[in-house]
Amino acid sequence: MLIISQAVSIPDDEIEISAIRAQGSGGQNVNKVSSAIHLRFDIADSSLPEFYKERLLALSDSRISKDGVIIIKAQTHRTQEKNRKDALERLQLLIKSVSLVRKARRPTKPSRNSQIKRVDKKTQRGKTKALRKKVDRD
Repeated sequence: MLIISQAVSIPDDEIEISAIRAQGSGGQNVNKVSSAIHLRFDIADSSLPEFYKERLLALSDSRISKDGVIIIKAQTHRTQEKNRKDALERLQLLIKSVSLVRKARRPTKPSRNSQIKRVDKKTQRGKTKALRKKVDRD
């Protein structure tokens, strides 16, 4: 059971985990041992609330296929158990990131005083730079 929040959790039978051989260097061990984990999670067929499903499907993430399946490949660790834990944590983080509702930004304008200060600093800086120029000896 993967716990997302106090009210939302995903049963283990909805998450498909398979062990595959890891890519990259590792000598003879990498060719013999299936230590990498390939995790698949179908969003539409899951027991997640509709709010989560809609937000996940609307998300433009390379880990989500066009069919609405989250595919996570974990192969950073040397053991299958650590890679399994890593893949489940990454799935949990992805689903949690969707649940956060951001506060709407209220556009503001800079105050008149701050505008004047900015222009004054700009002219002062220009004067400082002008003093660095070569002096004409005419």
